[in-house]
Amino acid sequence: MNWIELTETSTLSELVANTSTKPCVIFKNSTTCYISKMALKNFERSFTNPTQVDCYIVDVKKDRLVSLDIADRFQVQHESPQLLIVADGKVVFHTSHEGIDGTETEKLLLRLS
Repeated sequence: MNWIELTETSTLSELVANTSTKPCVIFKNSTTCYISKMALKNFERSFTNPTQVDCYIVDVKKDRLVSLDIADRFQVQHESPQLLIVADGKVVFHTSHEGIDGTETEKLLLRLS
């Protein structure tokens, strides 16, 4: 899986602007949390990215300001692990913990394309 690390809030602004033409996936991950590690591993195992969207990953501990900016900007409660799909500058889907599923994410992205 080719993750793009999201480490700066300025990059988040660019990401949002780019979603006017193509959705993206954001995965908020805690590298110290077993549940987060398992959710990421399961997602990577089942997500083939058929629509070739950009997939961003945020380390919620190391890049806390970015993680909080995501919660504030999109008006979604901060959780980790958490998966968001952003299209046309807004979150069109978000889920966390056991709700994170690569196959379901693919189906949603195919409907958006």
